[in-house]
Amino acid sequence: MSKVPVPPDDMALALFVPADRPDRFAKAFAAGADAVVIDLEDAVAEAEKDRARQGLLAALQDLMRSAGAHKPHVIIRINGAGTAWYERDIQACRDLPVSAVMLPKAEYPEDILSCRNSSGKPVLALIESALGLHHAVKIAAVADRLVFGSIDFAADLGSAHNREALLLARSALVVASRCAGLPPPVDGVTTAVHDAALIAGDIRHAVSLGFGGKLLIHPAQVSAAREAFMPDPEELAAARRLIEAVGDQAVVNLDGMMVDAPVVMRARQVLRRAGQGKSAQK
Repeated sequence: MSKVPVPPDDMALALFVPADRPDRFAKAFAAGADAVVIDLEDAVAEAEKDRARQGLLAALQDLMRSAGAHKPHVIIRINGAGTAWYERDIQACRDLPVSAVMLPKAEYPEDILSCRNSSGKPVLALIESALGLHHAVKIAAVADRLVFGSIDFAADLGSAHNREALLLARSALVVASRCAGLPPPVDGVTTAVHDAALIAGDIRHAVSLGFGGKLLIHPAQVSAAREAFMPDPEELAAARRLIEAVGDQAVVNLDGMMVDAPVVMRARQVLRRAGQGKSAQK
């Protein structure tokens, strides 16, 4: 089965909204994220999960009709394999107008395949445990994109939830995604809702490692996150100048620096990041 990278390669921001709060769906749609993740898992109390799921079809159909031309992708984070709600969540996803399913606590490639076959949707594998990271290469080979659940991962290891402690895990997910030919992975949430500097710093750190997306928990985070994904003006100008100088040549000398294919590839990646920010802000 060929893998379809959904959300697409240019998805940068995915905003969570609780599945039992359909009154918040429209605000999430309008927040400017590339995708809205409707959460049936952690955001919904056990007693409310069935009710939340049952109300999704009507709520999403109404929202799609009223959302206009520029709709974000819709993703459903279901409950994990082996939970009491998993099978009902999966069956519901077959009929929901969504782009993908996010499978939490992803630890085995077999669970990804089962989720895709049962839901009929692409699967985003949320890596949240040491076992999931251990199997990341195998999971990436069958998933449609990897996502890092950094808070749960740190809790599973008993580690700090900071950049230094999670460096190995983040780098491993980037490498696993690249080996499988997937889009760059999506980084976990920043819990500080209104700390724009922290959000921006977390994103720039993730981008420096090779991540291509970020999970968000509040509409207030979208603007700062979008700006952080944009390359700074000096970096962007340098990339444009380099591409113009190279043209159709294999190697050039620019300001005393040898410029060949890998350097050009890096410059094109900078330009793609700039295009992400601009297209999402239209």
